[in-house]
Amino acid sequence: MKHPDAWRIKAILTGSAGNLVEWYDWYIYATFSLYFAPVFFPKGSYTAQLLNTAAIFAVGFLMRPIGGWMFGRIADKQGRKASMTLSVLLMSLGSLLIAFTPSYNSIGLAAPALLLIARLLQGLSVGGEYGTSATYLSEVATRDLRGFYSSFQYVTLIGGQLVALGVQMLLQKVFLTPAQLHEWGWRIPFVIGAALAFFALYLRRHMQESTSFEKIKATKDKGSLKLLFKKHPRAVMTVVGLTMGGTLAFYTYTTYMQKFLVNTVHLTIEHATTLTFFLMLIFAILQPLFGWISDIYGRKPLLIGFGVLGTTFTVPILTGISHATSEWTAFWLILMALLIVSGYTSINAVVKAEMFPAEVRALGVGFPYAITVALFGGTAEPIALYFKKIGYEPLYYWYVTICIFISLLVYATSRDTKKTSLLDRDA
Repeated sequence: MKHPDAWRIKAILTGSAGNLVEWYDWYIYATFSLYFAPVFFPKGSYTAQLLNTAAIFAVGFLMRPIGGWMFGRIADKQGRKASMTLSVLLMSLGSLLIAFTPSYNSIGLAAPALLLIARLLQGLSVGGEYGTSATYLSEVATRDLRGFYSSFQYVTLIGGQLVALGVQMLLQKVFLTPAQLHEWGWRIPFVIGAALAFFALYLRRHMQESTSFEKIKATKDKGSLKLLFKKHPRAVMTVVGLTMGGTLAFYTYTTYMQKFLVNTVHLTIEHATTLTFFLMLIFAILQPLFGWISDIYGRKPLLIGFGVLGTTFTVPILTGISHATSEWTAFWLILMALLIVSGYTSINAVVKAEMFPAEVRALGVGFPYAITVALFGGTAEPIALYFKKIGYEPLYYWYVTICIFISLLVYATSRDTKKTSLLDRDA
């Protein structure tokens, strides 16, 4: 006899595995841009090359609102399963395109143009992935462990970056020389990503639909922006406000931090990769712990904790990292930052899901979030590099601080969604 919750555990594992593959494909661009920047943008200083690749990274984020709308609509109308299956297929196509795009020296401007197209496809995919997977994991979780189970979205989101860094470390230390990595080895992780995406596609085709969607499957009025903005305008604006500072802090200490360690702290690429890998591993382990704490004490205390500590310590932490004279100093400072950010990352998915009814939940979670991430998360790296380029890097630290403070105001004036969860109505 099967355990009554066996299907739930299987659903969470299946949804999480696909999410990990999606985010691996998304992050290998940022992780390996240190190697392929000169391939697509051969002229100018190293910082300028990184700025160009970061700009395309940011443009990929511009597709995320479209993906959040398109896949959120599909998830609310056709089902979470259909939306998640299609999104992972698009991601695999983007990875394949990057893997086989010739260099600038071979085809000229067509090379960065194809790179841009690939990132647009991936941006469309990941824009839909967040809202749908956050919705799915929150819906299949039990009421008393919703924060814990939904935190696995960020475990696998961070896990995607971990796998990307792990592949990079293996290529750096075991299989390839630095020259080979710069010349052609950076293409290998994109091929791996495409293969993993096809495996995730298989898993998602056999996943079970959430019971929340099954209950509203016959409802005609669902999955539209008109319905979302007409009936839930405050919830939409709350998503924007609570995401703003959190997503900027997250991208600062994850995707940008590796480049910060190389470009500002002057660590080698290999040492920066190793340091980032172990930090991301600890960060991933923290997510279920913080999610579980939110199940006991509520979501609001964690969000306010992130807002207060982030506003207070962002400038000292980033300043300390920039002046670090040893890898251990940088390690402990970044770990402190990640502990603070965990107050947001661990529960932001369930907080958003708890604010919307099932008929617009995926759209409500994904669309306003994607817009905010495009404006603040996607631009984190190019803005930081721009301030670095013009000689005013500390201004970026204050920019992050101000955004976190604005989010803190939202946290302080919002209700605790654990107490007012619309997911409870589904049950």
